[in-house]
Amino acid sequence: MKIQNEEYVTIPQLAKFLGVSRITIYNKVKNGEIEAIRIGRIYAIPKKYISEILGKTLSAKTKKLVDEAVSRTVQEYGEVLIKLGTE
Repeated sequence: MKIQNEEYVTIPQLAKFLGVSRITIYNKVKNGEIEAIRIGRIYAIPKKYISEILGKTLSAKTKKLVDEAVSRTVQEYGEVLIKLGTE
């Protein structure tokens, strides 16, 4: 699919591209799951976030969450992980 605007896509464009409803994208924008800016009455999603939405890249925020989860897991289950690694 060719996206018309060079810098941003609208909620309907992204919904069509991903094959989901506009309401799904709108709710994710409202919940902060998808970063968007409001221009007048519409939301514009920067194209650079599309690869994050598709799961092809990690944002700094997501990477930090993953790092924290790994650290907690190692702290809680470190000995078990070491024993499993030696088997």
